[in-house]
Amino acid sequence: MKRIKAAAIQIAPDLATATGTIDRVCDAIDRAAAQGVELAVFPETFIPYYPYFSFISPAVQMGKEHLRLYELAVEVPGPITERLSQAASQHGMALVVGVNERDGGSLYNTQLIYDADGTLLLKRRKITPTYHERMVWGQGDGSGIRAVDSAVGRIGALACWEHYNPLARFALMADREEIHCAQFPGSMVGQIFADQIEVTIRHHALEAGCFVVNATGWLTDDQICSITPDDKLRNALRGGCYSAIISPEGVPLCAPITEGEGMAIAELDPALITKRKRMLDSVGHYSRPDIFTLQIDRTANAQVRIRKEEEPHDARLSIGAPDEEAVPAF
Repeated sequence: MKRIKAAAIQIAPDLATATGTIDRVCDAIDRAAAQGVELAVFPETFIPYYPYFSFISPAVQMGKEHLRLYELAVEVPGPITERLSQAASQHGMALVVGVNERDGGSLYNTQLIYDADGTLLLKRRKITPTYHERMVWGQGDGSGIRAVDSAVGRIGALACWEHYNPLARFALMADREEIHCAQFPGSMVGQIFADQIEVTIRHHALEAGCFVVNATGWLTDDQICSITPDDKLRNALRGGCYSAIISPEGVPLCAPITEGEGMAIAELDPALITKRKRMLDSVGHYSRPDIFTLQIDRTANAQVRIRKEEEPHDARLSIGAPDEEAVPAF
């Protein structure tokens, strides 16, 4: 890993149009590139938007909004992923972007990691949607619980409450992630959610001995009003923002963004990784594999698995005919 400049980008999605959010993402990439950013992280399922409706509406009432999310969801590959690839290659910038992925008749909470040349390095799905999210998304599998090499270093990623799955985090530690890219929805639950996010990402940075770049989303007051007319429910869609960059020593490297739009930008010095791991390497000298082990199944679980047919046997043998050499001559 070399010294790089990273950005956690906190902006509002476009809740009204099909292409508005990707336009905002590409604009933010342009502005980040102008500041020398080489890695940009966007919020959880940011394209087209996080399903805030599912947090405040009972399942029986959210069918219309759920179907609309289907219409706007991202296919991989598809036009949206092509725009992200072009933006990454145009600016030589690695990207981590959260999308609502549509695969057939299901939606998934998906994280896309692009290298600086526009290559899609990893498509991973949230392994367990949280609480209300289970009415919206399907479950991911273990194929994405890994780190990938990129132009800016070795990147791992988890979404939101996956950070409360210690074995998922340990799997990324064991895969030697250097930069952990975290994503949360933002504009939810209130200040307590922001406090929890801060504790969570700082702890992971300390335990993993890696940088954490965390992006949360943001909703404007007009957007909140468009989601629900109920004042009490609107309060549930405020707060909960903490976009930040944390060093391997658990220290914020720049001022976090807790409200409004902006970019948390900082330089990542790889020497800090070694400095931290000299003291504590959770998957090295501080681990006890003779006592604790983790088994990971990275199989991509397809719904249909086709087994290749075996080569056809000799027709005579297939019906039990005797071997030709064994038949006596008359």
